[in-house]
Amino acid sequence: GAPNVSTAVAVREQHGHDESMHACAPPDAVVWPQSVGQVQELAALCYRCRVPMVPFGTGTGLEGGVNAVQGGVCFDLSRMDAIAELSLEDFSVAVEPGVTRKALNSHLRGTGLWFPVGTVDAGALGSSRGWGCLWSWGCP
Repeated sequence: GAPNVSTAVAVREQHGHDESMHACAPPDAVVWPQSVGQVQELAALCYRCRVPMVPFGTGTGLEGGVNAVQGGVCFDLSRMDAIAELSLEDFSVAVEPGVTRKALNSHLRGTGLWFPVGTVDAGALGSSRGWGCLWSWGCP
């Protein structure tokens, strides 16, 4: 519905660039899915209609990966911010893609564990996946 979809120019431009040197390339629309099921439904619809999909976490990337160079729909995953499972025994955590390092460290306070700064800075942990992290400690 309306609070979860926008075609406003300002919103599209905000989602059409990151911290890279690349020029803004806004998507045609921005959606804010709130569950894996919604992502699956939206992805299936985009696939059927041959519409490009662009994932968006916090826009702090340095590679231009959020630039919608062929238009399409931007999936802003920031509202998917649940910390689903924490295992202190094997130092692993399952998070949704909108969880930030700061939010995870707040959740971990008191356990003696933390997610270090050098792995993802202030961005969403979901972006770590592209660097080979498996939602666990010790990312490269």
